Amino acid sequence: MKTVAIIPARGGSKRLPRKNIVDFCGRPIIAFTMQAAVDSRCFDRIVVSTEDEEIAEVCERLGAVVDRRAARLATDTVTLVEVCLDFLDREEAAGRRWDVLACLYATAPLRNAEDIRGTVALIEPGRCGFAMGVTTFDHYPYQALKFGADSALTPMWPDLVERRASELPPLRAGNGSTYVVDVGEFRRHRTFYGPNLRGHDMPRARSIDIDTRDDLELALCMAQVKSLATPNR
Repeated sequence: MKTVAIIPARGGSKRLPRKNIVDFCGRPIIAFTMQAAVDSRCFDRIVVSTEDEEIAEVCERLGAVVDRRAARLATDTVTLVEVCLDFLDREEAAGRRWDVLACLYATAPLRNAEDIRGTVALIEPGRCGFAMGVTTFDHYPYQALKFGADSALTPMWPDLVERRASELPPLRAGNGSTYVVDVGEFRRHRTFYGPNLRGHDMPRARSIDIDTRDDLELALCMAQVKSLATPNR
């Protein structure tokens, strides 16, 4: 199978400005995902997708192939599915057809090459066309509460809120780091959550998706505690 990785890195992040190239342990944060992708040895081609000239220049200095997507594909309303489908269409027009696509978030610097290999390995044409990195919830999800008027709280799932953990199946959440799809199935269903979805279990220490300053500080602390300041160590 011919496999391609896309690392999306638009420039318009709001909660943590320039988050895709923010400094992380002395390097642009995107460098960690780029290195993990290379070290995984899963891909025939690895591409950074951005509309932002500064991000493009940083990634090119790091040795990346950069796909300069159209500005219309870098707004807050455009989905990553749309970005990936446009990329695949343009790749095909350029004579490059892919069987498997991996979408690797630049803001998950603690995810490593082993995690990428484990997720890619879950794809089986005809049996499994969708896989992603997952991790445990920070809190019991079935005990979720929702706010109403005057700060009133009601259970999101009243029939589950008082159940014991041992009475429920293990639950996982996508950790926002690694998505892998069979290209034909992805084009058919236009989602990363397609039928027969499989998950590669990742520890919380490697599952931090950086979207805010607090996320960044937590990931930096974890990198120091786990001696992960060097990429994929």
